[in-house]
Amino acid sequence: MTALSNSSATIRDYDNTHYMHPWEVVASMGKADRTISASAEGIYIYDGEGKRLIDGPGGMWCTQIGNGRRDMADAIAEQTMRLAYHSPWNTSCEPGALLAHKLAELSPGDLNTVFFTTGGSTAVDSAIRYMHFYNNRLGRPEKKMVIGRAKGYHGSTYLAASATGRDRKSNALDVDDERFHLLPDVNPSLRPDGMSMDDWAKAKATDLEDAILKFGADKVGAFIAEPLLASGGVIIPAPGYHKLCLEVCRKHDVLYISDEVVTGFGRLGHWFSSEDVFDIVPDMITCAKGLTSGYLPLGACLISDRLVNELKTPENEGVMFNNGFTYGGHPVSCAAALKNIEIFENEGILEHVRALTPHFQERLHSLGELPNVAETRGLGFMGCVEATVESEDDPDEANAKFGRTVDKHCEEMGLIVRPIGHMCVFSPPLIMKEKEIDMMFDILREAITRAAAEL
Repeated sequence: MTALSNSSATIRDYDNTHYMHPWEVVASMGKADRTISASAEGIYIYDGEGKRLIDGPGGMWCTQIGNGRRDMADAIAEQTMRLAYHSPWNTSCEPGALLAHKLAELSPGDLNTVFFTTGGSTAVDSAIRYMHFYNNRLGRPEKKMVIGRAKGYHGSTYLAASATGRDRKSNALDVDDERFHLLPDVNPSLRPDGMSMDDWAKAKATDLEDAILKFGADKVGAFIAEPLLASGGVIIPAPGYHKLCLEVCRKHDVLYISDEVVTGFGRLGHWFSSEDVFDIVPDMITCAKGLTSGYLPLGACLISDRLVNELKTPENEGVMFNNGFTYGGHPVSCAAALKNIEIFENEGILEHVRALTPHFQERLHSLGELPNVAETRGLGFMGCVEATVESEDDPDEANAKFGRTVDKHCEEMGLIVRPIGHMCVFSPPLIMKEKEIDMMFDILREAITRAAAEL
């Protein structure tokens, strides 16, 4: 089909008529008034009328190096012409082998085996599948339960969605409630008056151990956790929480899966945050998003040597891990990831994030002085502004309406944010400069002020 060269209205009509978007409200399909993303450059998105908007969510937590990179486009085009596809079942390719080697170098501890997937959901799905496989081959077929956390988000494939704690009550899709269990919210702001952060971390780790003891260590196979709960509202656990949870997992022989789909590749100023920020070396790490800076789909599950070597026994001769994807380790996607990592290294992007994080977080937390802001949370180049509105009728709907109104005013002034109910979440491209950080937070401050006045 020829590209549409006519108005945004026509594009929007085609979109509403034929395109079911993620998290689509089915009853109102065909009535959406979505912004048309027409082009992008650097930290900006341009709509169908040419209006420039700061990409506050960084696409979907992923456009680390920014948009419109000619060097990335050239690397993708070159690999496309050299080898556009190969079957990962029966051949190898240079980009996949090079990327697996590089990820093993960048990952913490002994996570040296890389299983490529198509994105974050399939990376989490594969981690859980490997846990199943591992325990089956060790003669522990009942050790399969996965423990997650309320407000955690791990994806939309069946296993990943079953481990997800966000929007559980409003989800109209089936999940596996028998082999998945969710722990209470880890948000430190919920701790009782007078409780220290240390005691809260211990209490949350005790949640995990109590659940393992309740179901039986012979039944629990894995604990899965985001270093910080991104889509749940950038919830940052109390210091030491992850280390305490890892100790519980080691004590009861439960695998620890660190879901770094969001926090990996620079979002917190490091390749991976598990060890560098939260002082743990998990059994598996899942990653995606920033792995290619959103230029192409790609995910990976990194597996520790221990979990692989324990299965290298005569009893497992010829036994296969029957899991894989047609586009897993796609050569063009792997070439994009390699180029992405090269750009990070050549341009000092990790160092840039660490240098500007104090300013980013200072500007974020300054919004806490506004009357309708209940809390601000953030780490690295990500943050959340949680709004609050007094209402005698329906507080949840009032808060959600406030969030939508903030979103509307932000877009009017040239900023895309991601409203999640009454929360405004953002994770802009990591190349953002100090003056651009100021511009983003100036717009957000004004949008919150205007929303308060309007409502």
